[in-house]
Amino acid sequence: MSLKNPDNPGVFVLGSTNIDLICKTEALPLPGETVLGGDVLQAFGGKGANQAVAAARAGARVAFATCLGTDAFGDGALEAFETEGILTQHVRRSDQHPTGVALITVDRKGENCIVVAPGANHALRPDGVDSSGLEGHRVFVAQLEVPIDTVSHGLTLARDRGLITVLDPAPARPLERDLLSLVDCLTPNAAETETLTGVQPVTVGDCERAAQRLRKSGVGCVIVTLGAMGAVLVDQEGTLHQPAPEVDAIDTTASGDAFTGGLAAGLASGLTLREALPGAVAAGTLAATVEGAQPAMPNREAIERCLSSGPFQPGH
Repeated sequence: MSLKNPDNPGVFVLGSTNIDLICKTEALPLPGETVLGGDVLQAFGGKGANQAVAAARAGARVAFATCLGTDAFGDGALEAFETEGILTQHVRRSDQHPTGVALITVDRKGENCIVVAPGANHALRPDGVDSSGLEGHRVFVAQLEVPIDTVSHGLTLARDRGLITVLDPAPARPLERDLLSLVDCLTPNAAETETLTGVQPVTVGDCERAAQRLRKSGVGCVIVTLGAMGAVLVDQEGTLHQPAPEVDAIDTTASGDAFTGGLAAGLASGLTLREALPGAVAAGTLAATVEGAQPAMPNREAIERCLSSGPFQPGH
């Protein structure tokens, strides 16, 4: 399954940038426990930056609004965005806050726990996005690692401009109905779904029940991401479970970001949500096979190879 028009400019991402410091260990530490790990890997990350890179590699033309410190980490991140072909005219720099940092521990099964020091991400204010910057884009993407009033402002502008609005509600937190009503597609994982609805999504039926609660708050479509189980889409047409291909996962750190970026790229190219879902699941799954966040974001060719190989059957 190919994108309808991969050259179509179309994804505007609003969100965070972090430098990820990653350490692998046999098991995630319990409260009060110290464990020994391996070498520390440094990589570019942040949910906003990850999703911008994921969408760009999946074939979309991407603009990114974020805030970096005026430090070496910020210089490196800006250079990395430009290398990926991401438009950076909406990137702000702060001389009062350092670039954000994420401390990530990954166990032998690829599961992770993350602590984020937001830094300059919290200096991204509503005036960092204006309506003129959204011109020429079809999809608006945001997350919750920047101030909530900035996210709300961006969603409002995007909705007024007629863009498809996608919100990844991470890190998990309760959200007001006024904000949810601005969202065309919400992409929570299992933990975020439980935080938002009180429903633990173990089965497809659980996902449907949780999603219907969110849709009553004004969300157009909910896609619950379930890792190795794929994703469950619930919209006005009903429920669709998209399975994931079987892979050997080594690091799930940014799989959700790869999913959201891949979904946005598909939507920007003219696919419907249901048409874009298989590629998004493939992108998220492939990201779990590579260490790190942005290094793990797959390109369009890898996603299409995954879609065309068995036993993964997109759309069924």
